[in-house]
Amino acid sequence: MHIFFSGIGGTGIGPLALIAKQAGHTVSGSDKQESAYIHYLQDQGISNIHIGQTGDQIEEVNTAQRIDWFVYSSAVAIEQPDAPEFVFCRNQGIRMSLRDELLNLILQEKNLKLIAVAGTHGKTTTTAMFVWLLQQLNIPVSWSVGAKIPFGDMGHYEPGSQYFVYEADEFARNFLAFHPRLATVAGIDYDHPDIYPTRESYNAAFDEFLGQSERAVMWQADVDTLKLPPSQHRLVLDPNEPAINKYLRLAGQVNRWDAWQVAQSVVLEFGADINHCIPLLNAFPGVSRRFEHIVERLYTDYAHTPPKIRGAIQIAQEIDKENLVIIYEGLHNTRQHFIKEELKDLFDPAKEIYIVPSYLAREDQSLEMLTPDKLRLLLSPAAQEKSHAAALDSNLEHTIRQHLEKNDLVLCLTAGGGGSLDEWLRRTFKPLG
Repeated sequence: MHIFFSGIGGTGIGPLALIAKQAGHTVSGSDKQESAYIHYLQDQGISNIHIGQTGDQIEEVNTAQRIDWFVYSSAVAIEQPDAPEFVFCRNQGIRMSLRDELLNLILQEKNLKLIAVAGTHGKTTTTAMFVWLLQQLNIPVSWSVGAKIPFGDMGHYEPGSQYFVYEADEFARNFLAFHPRLATVAGIDYDHPDIYPTRESYNAAFDEFLGQSERAVMWQADVDTLKLPPSQHRLVLDPNEPAINKYLRLAGQVNRWDAWQVAQSVVLEFGADINHCIPLLNAFPGVSRRFEHIVERLYTDYAHTPPKIRGAIQIAQEIDKENLVIIYEGLHNTRQHFIKEELKDLFDPAKEIYIVPSYLAREDQSLEMLTPDKLRLLLSPAAQEKSHAAALDSNLEHTIRQHLEKNDLVLCLTAGGGGSLDEWLRRTFKPLG
């Protein structure tokens, strides 16, 4: 089957394209812009990728080999519901769907049991830890992770595997397309107001997701948030369990919580020995853009909601509490409006703060653009005094290098993707290794 992926450079669509290729399908695709991940996919053998997403381009692909299935991302559908690719596929009678329908087909074709990792924050790291631990336990596994990992592709189908570990995103209600064998919920905190207008509607989606899952592993706070009744099909964890910080050695409290939840999930589903799992998780090598080391004392992190930002800052403070410098790139102007009350004291622990323009996508055009100068004014008076508006230019490069020379720890909170602070960092500073 020939499958065309629109928005193939995205962290949800791209891994699925890799999985489809490994499962034996012909894969092509498009994206609106070049990115490091597009180049990564090309290196993995998906060479038929077009930049621009025009009608002529997809017609050319279809003429060379008939497209059987057109898979698109939620972002593409929201930004361009009448995009040229959509119009072409409708006119040609080509099957069209979000990624979830295709993934469900692959799960059925390959008879895979789904382990779905959901939650507002912690999904990517928890999913990657799950894959890492199963690999170390020599349990064959297929997976899709929303970031690059040093121990495999972002998406992978392993012939002969019985399980598929999936980062199940709640955006556009995507996770409700699945009925997992096991749901591991990393943490729930209201997000995506463009999809869920109220906190109650957001929580109701998680409640529905859990109702579709055979078993679940959750934190007590999330059980309380959803007001779930006791169930023999649910393992509830206590974040204050002394063993978490006694035996897990990973940097960052959020990482230790993620590792504990993975260990308990693997014990529950596979009957593994917790004493065997812990040292394997202590050797977890990390995930791209999750407190990732670019050069000495310079880190990039995909923290974009207040809980994620606090978690990244907590990790940085474990390394150096006194010399923390933060560079902040908001993910979506719409989200900055949504979280602006929480921005007030979010960056208080830093000794210097630099705010660059937010990464724009899926925006509510009726909202005022919160420029770096306007975002500064949302911070506490103390934070405003040590904050600066900045841009991705030579001045920022010079500033970062000055801080590094003074042995400051520079934490870049960045959206990622083409044209982002994260990509600018990787071009400007030579990554380690």
